[in-house]
Amino acid sequence: MSSRRKQSAGFTLIELMIVMAIIGILITLAIPSFVGAIKHAREAALKEDLQTLRTAIDTYTMDKQKGPQSLDDLVQNGYIRAIPEDPMTRQKDTWVTDSTEAMYSLDETEPGITDIHSGSTETGSDGQPYSSW
Repeated sequence: MSSRRKQSAGFTLIELMIVMAIIGILITLAIPSFVGAIKHAREAALKEDLQTLRTAIDTYTMDKQKGPQSLDDLVQNGYIRAIPEDPMTRQKDTWVTDSTEAMYSLDETEPGITDIHSGSTETGSDGQPYSSW
């Protein structure tokens, strides 16, 4: 009876190694999916942030009859609460703005921000650089 108790008291080294190998295989298969899911989540956040910022720029331009001079103008005038962090660069100061002179009347032209893009140099899952979104 005592010899039977010793044999069934725990796991053997081979059993533990097999379990560790199975766990390693599962982790190896799960990591690419996890990384892909994170990338898709950041891309979705980037699209949402760009849409929000472009809407704020357009609304500001319509209200003030001139484009904002900086993203801080949107915050100071209440069009957005804060400048969002660029999901791709993870910084607030890497947004790239397009400024052109927009004509609102025959007499007056006011330069200002007309569009915004990510400051990232990476390429998105659709094959286009994030800076062109």
